[in-house]
Amino acid sequence: MNNDFMNNDLIPFRKLIEKKGYKFTIQKEIILRTILDNKPHINAKEIFKKIKRKHIGIATIYRSLKVFNELGIVKEINISRINYYEMKIFSGNPLHIHFNCYRSNNIVDIDSQNLNFDYLKLNKKIETKNNLKIYDSNITFIGLCSKCREELKCQDQ
Repeated sequence: MNNDFMNNDLIPFRKLIEKKGYKFTIQKEIILRTILDNKPHINAKEIFKKIKRKHIGIATIYRSLKVFNELGIVKEINISRINYYEMKIFSGNPLHIHFNCYRSNNIVDIDSQNLNFDYLKLNKKIETKNNLKIYDSNITFIGLCSKCREELKCQDQ
């Protein structure tokens, strides 16, 4: 594999992918780079639109996302029957809650040190009470974002 196309920040991902027996192809590198360089929540069709000039098919994107998800590189979040992806490992904040606006479909990360502490306590309580080991979870609140609330408020007046 020619390392010329790969930046140093992708080396840990390459090592993990190859360690698990997968090839780290130029297509995987481009898809991973697209996820890293874009908004935190991106779906396969958005990735496809951004890289279509590179002649990477949607099936390749889905296969790569499946591998990334299995290896814990990305986290898959299902919102309104669409899977969105965000970086999971090597990120500054792997523990957070999501909010999905049902009107705009906007996804917001809820980040609060107090909430994170409560979240960890809840995980521990569930593990202890049910004799489980939790590795990951998806918590998504659904409602109206502030922008949509304002728009609806203005329409009502």
